[in-house]
Amino acid sequence: MELQDIAVWAAIGVAGLTLAFQAFGRRGADGSAQQVTGRLDQLAAQQAAAQNALSERLQAQERALAAKLDERLNSLQDRVGQTLQSNAEQAGQTMTELRERLAVIDAAQKNITELSGQVVDLQNVLSNKQARGAFGEVQLQDIVQSSLPAQSYEFQAQLGGKRVDCLLTLPNPPGAIGIDAKFPLESYRALREARDEAAIVQARRDFTVAIRLHVKAIAEKYIVPGETADSALMFLPSEAVYAELHASFPNLVEDAGRLRVWIVSPTTLMATLTTIRAVLKDVRMREQAHIIQKKVGELGLDVNRLGERVDKLQKHFGQVVDDVRQVAISSDKIAQKTAAIRDVEVGATDGNITQIPEQPAVARLN
Repeated sequence: MELQDIAVWAAIGVAGLTLAFQAFGRRGADGSAQQVTGRLDQLAAQQAAAQNALSERLQAQERALAAKLDERLNSLQDRVGQTLQSNAEQAGQTMTELRERLAVIDAAQKNITELSGQVVDLQNVLSNKQARGAFGEVQLQDIVQSSLPAQSYEFQAQLGGKRVDCLLTLPNPPGAIGIDAKFPLESYRALREARDEAAIVQARRDFTVAIRLHVKAIAEKYIVPGETADSALMFLPSEAVYAELHASFPNLVEDAGRLRVWIVSPTTLMATLTTIRAVLKDVRMREQAHIIQKKVGELGLDVNRLGERVDKLQKHFGQVVDDVRQVAISSDKIAQKTAAIRDVEVGATDGNITQIPEQPAVARLN
């Protein structure tokens, strides 16, 4: 029950008591005590009924309030449970993703560690001249083997009493071409690390001397008249050194060209070998041209022979058709004679047999 209802019922009770006391005062001593008592009993009954009704309404509202409170609590508990479950699922998913990312980071860290070790090993290799030369030769072998057929090259081949890193065995022209791997790393590093003008000048001079010595040695050792082509290749296993050479030392490239020594990097060597492979394919096609011509001639003879045999077969088919036609004619004549025999009448009264009409001589022959 609302507070307003409680106040109304309380006011009713007070008003009833007030009326009773007023009536009692007016009547005075001569009033009937019985009427006052009856009125008080009536008011008490009304008050008790009102209190009972009020109590029932309060209890009903208390039950309704408790039910609503329980419903609200259950709903709140469900929402809190769902929220906690969702948060737990999200937290689990986040932890899973975090573990996966940590695993990726660990793998990347291992790769970085391995790569660092490989870089250190590469630096150790490049710091030794002999190992550096082997590195260039291995890179040269990988490029050549991936670009040309096996019968088109030879590694560490003897040429004019010298040993060349790779010899391309090409047909004439142009002939065999030698490839020598060179790696002027010290002079290149000195050039890159030079800071003052004097150091730069000295580094450029050393780099120029190193390249010219390599070019001259290749031209003298691996260009042999009558055995090789009139040119050779100098392989630089570093794109950086090749780029520096062409960007800052074009005169060295020109001097090498005058000596018929062509300087190539891994990329340009692969492009050169791809062109050589196309040339080799064309040469092989030309070498096989006479074989193709011979086979075409033989194919023409086979075609002519097939035509003759088809003509013979056609004649045989014509003879077979004629024979079948003759067989059909004979079959028709046999059928006619059989019908004539069937039509012969035998004379039973006079004992005479009707003679079969004699066929002409031509019919008998057929």
